[in-house]
Order: sequence, then C-alpha cells, then structure tokens
Amino acid sequence: MCGAELKVLPEGVQRVAQFLQNHDHLHAPVMLDDAARTAQQAADALGVAVGQIAKSIVFRRKPDDAAVLVVTSGDRRVDEKKVEALVCLDGRRLGRADAEFVKSRTGFSIGGVSPLAHAVPSITLIDESLFRFDDIWAAAGHPLAVFQLSPRQLQALTGAPVAGLAVDDDEKKREMQRAIALVGLRAPAPHDAGDDVASPCISICRLNATSGLCEGCFRTRDEIAGWSRAGNDGKRATWNTIEQRMAALRA
Repeated sequence: MCGAELKVLPEGVQRVAQFLQNHDHLHAPVMLDDAARTAQQAADALGVAVGQIAKSIVFRRKPDDAAVLVVTSGDRRVDEKKVEALVCLDGRRLGRADAEFVKSRTGFSIGGVSPLAHAVPSITLIDESLFRFDDIWAAAGHPLAVFQLSPRQLQALTGAPVAGLAVDDDEKKREMQRAIALVGLRAPAPHDAGDDVASPCISICRLNATSGLCEGCFRTRDEIAGWSRAGNDGKRATWNTIEQRMAALRA
C-alpha cells in the first residue's frame, strides 16, 4: 500500500496499515460496506465462518486503570473470571471499559479496536479458540476495517500469550442452576408476614455484563444497593421479581 492510498483511509486504519507494513505483513486492511457492523455481518461479507472474525474485547483493570485486551473468536464469549485469574493480582479486579476509556488507551473506537498499534500498550491475551482456523480477520482501527492473518501471526505481531479464555456454556448453566437452587432455599414463604425478610445473597457477588444481574442473587446493582433501606414490603416485592427472573431462566 503506497502513501497516497494510506492517506484516504481513516486515521486509525492508517496506523494499523503502517504497523503492518513495518512488520512486512502481506495483507493490508480492507474496508467493508456499511452493512457489515457485527461479527456475523462481517463474516457474511468476507465469506468466512463467524468464528474467523477476531473480536477485540477491552476490560479496565482496577485500580491501576490498565487496559486489558482479549482477542477471541466471533462465535465465543469471554469468561471474565478466567481473564482476571491471569491479569489481576493483589486483589485487583476487572471492570467494564466505556467508550472514552477504550479510545484513550487504544486510540480506537469500540467496534474497531485493532489488536495492535495501540496508543498506549495494553495487556493483551489471545483466546485459543482462534487456533481452530488457518486464517482469521481482525479489526483494523475502524468498525468497517479488517485485515487477514493467521492466529500464529497474530501471536507474533502482538507478543501476546494464548490461553483458554472463552466461556464454558455447560459449566455456566450448571452454575446458574446451583445459584437458583440456593436462592430458592432463602425465599420467604408466599404467605409469610414475618418481619425478617431474608436476603437473597448467597455470597456469589458478580454482575453479568450482559443482563446486569448478579449471578448469585439475580438482583440489579440498584436492587442490591437499596436492599438494606427497603422496608419489608419492598423486600418482598424484590423477591417476587427475583422469582420471576429465576422462572424465566429455568424455562
């Protein structure tokens, strides 16, 4: 790719393209059409499996505010606990990274975060699920830009370790069923008018990034924070909501 061609690309894509040129990578970034904004849409546009789309997931490590980038297959979900076990020491935890944090640390916007050419070096991990494929496509600094490479080339270009970081869906289901059973044991009887309404907490305090519910007690952050201030009627109302959520999860 010549200098004139580079200049017509978005700034983030230019950085990625220059990085790839500097490392003698054979495949330059390509721009997809505007309809290819999800992993599935990108896969359809490229004629590949959705698992060949390398997703970049950014976390925020507390309290040092380090950016943690996990690159995984488009058909996999990242298990935050597995990532924490590798990168969080001395009681540090991972948090969600908002758009401002992602932009300031990587130099890219969410949806277009490349695994390389970051504004500030990130802690990068590669999920082993990508190694199912000979070729993959990674984000190239813009939501519609990608570039082709092999998983081993990704590892070589980033210097990142490879680990099993994807969610084990069967184990997640078993964990959820155990939590439902334990919470159910703490539920007040339907006609219990006693003053002491038990908390649904079973000491599994972890918010699900997708649902926003605690994976232990099935409450929202606001419901957890407001529990101690709620009267007995309010607590019973929350219990009714929890039981409805658990019934939906069992279905």
